[in-house]
Amino acid sequence: MIDLQLARLADANAIAVMSRALIETGLSWSWTPERVAGQIRCPDAMVLVARAHPGIAGFAIMHFARETAHLNLFAVAKARQRRGLGTRLLRWLERSAYTAGIATIDLEVRAGNRAGQAFYKAMGYEHVMILPGYYGGQESALRMARFLRMSEDLARVFTAQCGFAPDRA
Repeated sequence: MIDLQLARLADANAIAVMSRALIETGLSWSWTPERVAGQIRCPDAMVLVARAHPGIAGFAIMHFARETAHLNLFAVAKARQRRGLGTRLLRWLERSAYTAGIATIDLEVRAGNRAGQAFYKAMGYEHVMILPGYYGGQESALRMARFLRMSEDLARVFTAQCGFAPDRA
């Protein structure tokens, strides 16, 4: 059985090692144990783990702002991929973001990561832009976003242009 739960400081090393192996391959190590621990401590971030005793089968790090959230890191162990675990992790974060009043979740995915792009697209994320050289000048990223609700700024523009307030439910 795999339980989804908030990460503990003791999980920082395992998350960082998974990030190095599954996300940061071929790049300098950016998400070190210290940086992950900082996110676990951060009141504006949520670090979620999929705990498969005795270890971690997947994780996600999401940072929350006023109306947007950014998915910083997201990975599922290779042996656990394509079994619905990524969907469970992402939907858990999306529900939390929606409850917190977040309008948009965005993320970057490597331009060469076709499987990751297909996963996010199937989860309702749209391609927003290409970011050349995003990954250490070595590889471009695709920015993708999922719109959970209309932001306050967009609602003001809509009202000004259309003369009525949109339904934001």
